[in-house]
Amino acid sequence: MYLVAIAWGYVALMMAAAEALSPQGTLFGAFVTLMLYGVLPLGLLMYILGTPGRKRRRQQAELTPQGDAGGHAPAGSPEGLAAEREEA
Repeated sequence: MYLVAIAWGYVALMMAAAEALSPQGTLFGAFVTLMLYGVLPLGLLMYILGTPGRKRRRQQAELTPQGDAGGHAPAGSPEGLAAEREEA
């Protein structure tokens, strides 16, 4: 997925550079080219291709118990307490 995005971005950047450096081209034309051929389609592509991953992460978050970022049990829960050690 990222290889296609990088290649697409490179081609769009080269098109914008060619527009800016052309004798008939302008910087505004290069900006519009970069936005319409590069940023907007890439943003849409990355959003669409990222949908399964977002859905999978959301479902995983619903299935797992809510803990802190390290995956530890919440404070005050029985799982978070250490077992008492009995002295002999």
